[in-house]
Amino acid sequence: MPKGYWVTIYRKISDPEKLKAYAELAPKATAPFGCKYLARGTAASAYEAGLKDRIVISEFPSVERARAAYECEGYTHALTALGDGAERDVRIVEGLE
Repeated sequence: MPKGYWVTIYRKISDPEKLKAYAELAPKATAPFGCKYLARGTAASAYEAGLKDRIVISEFPSVERARAAYECEGYTHALTALGDGAERDVRIVEGLE
């Protein structure tokens, strides 16, 4: 079964304190779904139409587990803590293997 990935791009961070609160809650909420953070930080390089925004890549055992983690109560609580503290683009994609 192919793995699932969250690809999260932070377009704008307007409240670092809200982001900090989210960052404390999100890993606890996603861990039961097998989440492993593969990359987190500002892009080292950006090409073509890319921007050097903050990016987070999270791996899950499957797309189903990635979706379930995003929709779970604990992660909803983390998103509430983030509120309007950041503008993000979150996508769930299926791995090739």
